[in-house]
Amino acid sequence: MGKRILFCVALVICLVSLTFRADAQELVSNPTFEAGQTAKVPAGWSVWEPVWEKAACRIGCVDEGLLIDGPSDPYAVGGIVQDIEGIKGGQAYAVKAVCRLRDVPMPYYSLIVRMSWTRGGKLVHPAGMLVRGPILEDGQARFDDVLVVPEDADGARLSLEVKWPRGGSVLWKSVSVRPAPSPGPRKVKVGTVFLRPRNSTPQNNLKLWSEQIDAAGKLGLDIVCLGETITIVGASATVKDCAEPIPGPVSEALSDAARRNNIWVVAGLSELVGDVVYNTAVLLDRKGRLAGKYRKVHLPREEWKNGVRPGHEYPVFHTDFGKVAIQICYDWFFPEAAAIFALQGAEIIFAPTWGNTLPDKDGRVDGESTFRVRARDNGVYMVPSVYDGNSMVIDPMGRILASNQGKQGVFWAEVDLNKRESLQWVGYWRSIGPRHRMPQTYGALSESSQ
Repeated sequence: MGKRILFCVALVICLVSLTFRADAQELVSNPTFEAGQTAKVPAGWSVWEPVWEKAACRIGCVDEGLLIDGPSDPYAVGGIVQDIEGIKGGQAYAVKAVCRLRDVPMPYYSLIVRMSWTRGGKLVHPAGMLVRGPILEDGQARFDDVLVVPEDADGARLSLEVKWPRGGSVLWKSVSVRPAPSPGPRKVKVGTVFLRPRNSTPQNNLKLWSEQIDAAGKLGLDIVCLGETITIVGASATVKDCAEPIPGPVSEALSDAARRNNIWVVAGLSELVGDVVYNTAVLLDRKGRLAGKYRKVHLPREEWKNGVRPGHEYPVFHTDFGKVAIQICYDWFFPEAAAIFALQGAEIIFAPTWGNTLPDKDGRVDGESTFRVRARDNGVYMVPSVYDGNSMVIDPMGRILASNQGKQGVFWAEVDLNKRESLQWVGYWRSIGPRHRMPQTYGALSESSQ
């Protein structure tokens, strides 16, 4: 019996090994771009050019790879494409590419590696999926990603694209598509609180908010967002009464709650730095340590008239589940803040907010729609904790995943930060939108209004 078991185990190991070797097979034909019948087209590849031929890049094989440039037009476009066979629906594939750049001023905007899934030779989605990159290292640009094929796809179309090299050139060295283990989901339990103390005191407020952290801990959440200036709201107190250093007694009490519940906490406080007061939100890790803080940048008159000073930075923080950022209340009136956070890699933006997320009324857009649009604009999760309207968890498509709907307490949703959901025509906005930005035209945003 023992020998039979050993034989079966050995057979399974052998089969797994054979499967692994098969899965490691390269699916790209001519991955190093050796010349075909003409010096222009690598064997196994097709050249694509724009309909307006005068805007086409120059493409040609050289000894080191495939050279694409636009010597006469800084806004030239062009590339090569190959249909990939052997694709299986639901399977994950590692896609890698390497190129060398010369005088390309904006690589992130100019270089694209795209995988478009097909079914029976027809595109499943017109935009496909962009491969993560380029990562710039020693004069080279590297693309590296793992993409999961839609269940209904049976093929793929791989394209290497150059857009607007602006006088520079791109030398594509190699590209690879191989089966790989699926990256799997990256699930996070994200919570927000709706609580508005009334006829309270700063000390009682701290107790009430700490109880909400305890409630979030009992739910097994990974992170929870509290409100803005939590010791002031409903306590007939001012920044003069409540401002204190961070770390300080209030933040330490919140740290104790975070630690005993093994949870990340976002909380709005009044921060005292010497003789200066800021409206600040802290990020506390699972051990209760101060992982970061954000000082509110956009101040309404109620704050600057009271002497509160604005912050001037948009930090993004690393957690054990992903990258997060924090904005505070009035910041949501200004789209630039969320855009900057997203461009720096934030996946979730938490928003302690005294103001509202009220739904639209009489045709007027209010807080709920604005937060949903901020999420959709930037391909991020938005998590406001408010005192009017509803505290919510909003996904990158603008869907409300959780809402307190007028009730008090902790409300949460489990999200998958590895999920890539495409817009109907444009594609996965988080990867496409930043590449289509035109920051060189946005100078007016940094100029004083007249």
